[in-house]
Amino acid sequence: MTVHAPYADDLILGIPLQAAPSITIDSGVAATYQAITGDALRLPLSQPDSLAVAGGDRRLANPALVLQIAIGQSTVATARVIANLFYRSVALRRQVRLGDTLSTQVTPTALELTKSEVAPRRAKVLLRIQTTDDRGERVADFERLALLPCRDAETVMEGGQIGAADQNTPLTEYLPFIPEWNFQKFPTENRGAAGVLADPLSDTVSNALELVRLTQNLAAAHRDPARGIGGRRLVYGGHAIGMAQASLARMVPGLMTVLGWRSCSHTAPVFEGDVLDFEHEVTDRHVVGGGVELFGLKVTVRARRHDSHSSRAERTEVLDWRPVALVKTANNIEIGETK
Repeated sequence: MTVHAPYADDLILGIPLQAAPSITIDSGVAATYQAITGDALRLPLSQPDSLAVAGGDRRLANPALVLQIAIGQSTVATARVIANLFYRSVALRRQVRLGDTLSTQVTPTALELTKSEVAPRRAKVLLRIQTTDDRGERVADFERLALLPCRDAETVMEGGQIGAADQNTPLTEYLPFIPEWNFQKFPTENRGAAGVLADPLSDTVSNALELVRLTQNLAAAHRDPARGIGGRRLVYGGHAIGMAQASLARMVPGLMTVLGWRSCSHTAPVFEGDVLDFEHEVTDRHVVGGGVELFGLKVTVRARRHDSHSSRAERTEVLDWRPVALVKTANNIEIGETK
């Protein structure tokens, strides 16, 4: 099926769309992503640490960059997207290294029209995303719910079950995705308290267009102000996620990698120049052994609008992100809750 910038009417449930161009994650792509997000995740930053922990002869790619590219490639279905409603069941089945090439297949699996009382009628479309590398190995898969316009709502065929994002997927479901690494070689470990951790370092959204282009994101709302809100371009939702992971890496010592997301909801739009504030909470844990654990996390991001940078300005929640992280702990000590 070849449709450029499809409407909901053009999508056929169960039929994959023509794939976007494959993307090789080389050092230039990694450096550009790093410059945009400032992610402090250690292994993608350091060749010696990466090789010591993960082995091999190539540095690890940032897991958030891998998913950013998969999402960007998925926009063959959502160039006309009005909003992205949620991501769910995001799984990084294996860790990617620099030099790997990613390809993504996008398949619509469910479609539901919005209520008839609201005009114009739109369609919620559930997409199954599957990303592989150049060896044909599965790298990532997830589901994404997008809101798309209809060319003619009367011709749209509804079908399938959309359901909801599950924020409480058992951590044990992520055990198969833990890589076989030398965990003891990781240079830091988590010894501190949990509870709600507010990052003292806020950060400003910049280079939004560059990230959109880097990941081949085709959504017009991220490129053309006339297709955004109030004549302003929308920042790609993954940009906020990337900055949230950067904050997570600063705030959680021992963070080795992110294995997936239970869910992710964009609760309000983000614009270039917004100042983002980050809060992190460990919601649950699972001891893996060997000095590592899985952490289930709730990450909340709030934005101060571009014209209200004061720390006293009203903040708007823009992201509710529920990642699952692999964390090196001090002999699996009990962290304990703090209020």
